[in-house]
Amino acid sequence: MAQGVLSFPLTSFHDDGSLDPDGFRAHVAAQIATAPGAVFPACGTGEFFSLDEDEYRRTVTIAVEEAAGRLPVVAGVGYGWAQAARFARIAEQAGADALLVLPHYLVAAPQDGLVAQLEQIAARTRLPLIAYQRGQVALTAASLRRIARIPNVIGLKDGHSDLDRLQRLTLAAPEDFLFFNGAATAEIQARAYATVGVPAYSSAVHAFAPEIADAFFAALRDGDDPTVHRLLRDFYVPLVELRDRVPGYAVSLVKAAARLRGRPVGPVRAPLTEPSPADLAELTTLLTAGLDLVGAAL
Repeated sequence: MAQGVLSFPLTSFHDDGSLDPDGFRAHVAAQIATAPGAVFPACGTGEFFSLDEDEYRRTVTIAVEEAAGRLPVVAGVGYGWAQAARFARIAEQAGADALLVLPHYLVAAPQDGLVAQLEQIAARTRLPLIAYQRGQVALTAASLRRIARIPNVIGLKDGHSDLDRLQRLTLAAPEDFLFFNGAATAEIQARAYATVGVPAYSSAVHAFAPEIADAFFAALRDGDDPTVHRLLRDFYVPLVELRDRVPGYAVSLVKAAARLRGRPVGPVRAPLTEPSPADLAELTTLLTAGLDLVGAAL
């Protein structure tokens, strides 16, 4: 999974808000065709929080069918451990290779509780687990050592971007423990994460412009600083500034950009909202410019 950009596909909905399985299959197939390091269906970008169990089952099943064993499929699970375990069973039955444990719902919890949450989920599935720390989940080095001893906990995705804390976590972990950069628009901080031993990252941009995401990944891997700087300055930083204007744009802008490129992903579900006409026009201009930077077209 560290050998390529990690794909977090969008979940396709019809205009009435119902699941669009055919649209999702086409979107996932297009994502897999670009050879990402892994595909993560029904996670944050895929609006896991808005899916019922049947929709979740269909989504993960389609991703597994399209991957066809060519790359890992890591499905999202979340809420409290009892509900997370229900989703874990569904993902296991659907053929997923691993699970990304999204932050639990609503409440703050002490370190013992964060560890216990993973213990409870791990005891109820045979699948490997990747913990995701962001929001109310922030592990200490001592807790990292504890979760690393849970037999099927294999890694940690970090969304806090606290590099001091993250360095302490990487130093506390076993050598084979996996770490992933899960910052919003992870490319902005990819170089910084790599300096503390976390080169792998998820890319929301890959969901609508794999040409840009792959060009950035290759430039970063090859030490091509001029290309990295150009893409950051002229595409990624303006995208982040647009994203930060409205809560939820981290997903709804991505879906809007995918629709601009003809991807059958449909609208977001409430409580997310669609971009305003002015923001959509700005997104169109920015996406066109970003694709031009890598020799692609809208």
